[in-house]
Amino acid sequence: MSFLPPFPTSRPRRLRRDEFSRAMVREHRLHASDLILPVFILEGDNRTEAVASMPGVQRVSVDRLMPMAEACMSLGVPVMALFPVIDPALKTPDGREALNPDGLVPRAVRTLKQRFPELGLLTDVALDPFTSHGQDGLLDDSGYIINDDTVAVLTQQALVQAEAGVDIVAPSDMMDGRIGAIRQALEAKRLIHTRIMAYSAKYASAFYGPFRDAVGSAKNLGKSNKKVYQMDPANTDEALREVALDIAEGADMVMVKPGMPYLDIVRRVKDEFRMPTFAYQVSGEYAMLKAAAANGWLDHDAVMMESLLAFKRAGADGVLSYFALDAARLLRA
Repeated sequence: MSFLPPFPTSRPRRLRRDEFSRAMVREHRLHASDLILPVFILEGDNRTEAVASMPGVQRVSVDRLMPMAEACMSLGVPVMALFPVIDPALKTPDGREALNPDGLVPRAVRTLKQRFPELGLLTDVALDPFTSHGQDGLLDDSGYIINDDTVAVLTQQALVQAEAGVDIVAPSDMMDGRIGAIRQALEAKRLIHTRIMAYSAKYASAFYGPFRDAVGSAKNLGKSNKKVYQMDPANTDEALREVALDIAEGADMVMVKPGMPYLDIVRRVKDEFRMPTFAYQVSGEYAMLKAAAANGWLDHDAVMMESLLAFKRAGADGVLSYFALDAARLLRA
């Protein structure tokens, strides 16, 4: 008498046995063209400053950006995203330096486009790097962020960046109506090829701390927060409403931020709208993985690649990640 159980009718492990069969049935793949590299730029020449809370990340002057741009081109990373670190002396309550056509960001765009015309450039449309209070908009007497007046300034900021030659403007402020205002202004100036990647579902997250250190807005913000304009982390349906509004107002691409803690939002947005959808693997996510790897608790390259693949699996068409160059090198190996 045999006590063997009946043979299973299906053996999924068969396809997992060898690398060739695992590759044959792999549902999602990560490619260098899925990645966008965020960089922090400084005034001056031949300058670098380490970001203590983001190991391996530096603030760099525009001339030191050139090797990074060359690396993007050679590794197939199609877009570099620029985030300015502004001299505190230039920060004002109204963030007027954001409108300077000869400011740090427009000059960086012009320099990069002259040297690397085929490299895509994305610029952040937001006032927090430029304001003395660290908020993304203008304040009224009570300290509340004024929506419509802020939108007017953001629109001018986007125009300055577009006129400098940037490919993609990315409003990250979460003011109501800013995508429509920026799109109308771009069309009126015949800047019809400037794309808009809207930070459509940007949450008031605790994962942004190292980024604020990197751009120098943490001290300005102090104990204040951005909960009156960024989204509540508890909400998902609201994200769909925000995305729908941005698409209707003329966004070419939409973004979810942060990344891995919000993969459910990425999936819902992609399923609902079938729009080009991006996610930002933010500074806190990067810092956590770096710290764990530095302590020997995680395999750095393995968790880096697994985390990036998770975005693709969730439905993202691309990922802004400080790991972009390291990941692209591994993908080429």
